[in-house]
Amino acid sequence: MQLVFHPAHLPLAVRSLEARIIGFDADWLRARWKIMGAGSLVVPPFAGKGRADGLWQTTCFELFLQPGGGPQYTEINLSPSERWNVYDFESRRKGVTERPMPREPRCAARLGTDMAIFDAAIPTAGLPAAPWRCGFTAVIEESGGHKSYWSLVHGSDAPDFHDPACFIAEVAAPSGA
Repeated sequence: MQLVFHPAHLPLAVRSLEARIIGFDADWLRARWKIMGAGSLVVPPFAGKGRADGLWQTTCFELFLQPGGGPQYTEINLSPSERWNVYDFESRRKGVTERPMPREPRCAARLGTDMAIFDAAIPTAGLPAAPWRCGFTAVIEESGGHKSYWSLVHGSDAPDFHDPACFIAEVAAPSGA
């Protein structure tokens, strides 16, 4: 799925960003983000595995999962530094708690001169039951601290990945479950 940058925060060199689920079974949800024009991409250095807050302050990748028809949703933050976090929200930006995870997500970044790929594997047992409405997002930092905000859609004058209007991808229950 093609992500679009927020028009108030234009990228410098990044030309496109795609995101998709590349596998989903009873053990893992695997997602991939592909960046074209990644020559000036700022990639946070390895920081050791583990939970961390504020990952969105530099290049990071996010998934929003909204099961059923209610206002609840789960936010998954993944960094090339291999730091991560998962939050549950009762409704838009309200009632946030850290979601327990049975094991850590796995993250890997591959960088080329013009293309970068970020892969993540998230333990299915730590996620809400599918099916979901899903939002793929990314904060992309380029040289000089310049940031652009990417999502499937943007619904307001300022980037807001928590806007339920951004959760437009439909994801069925995993295979083999």
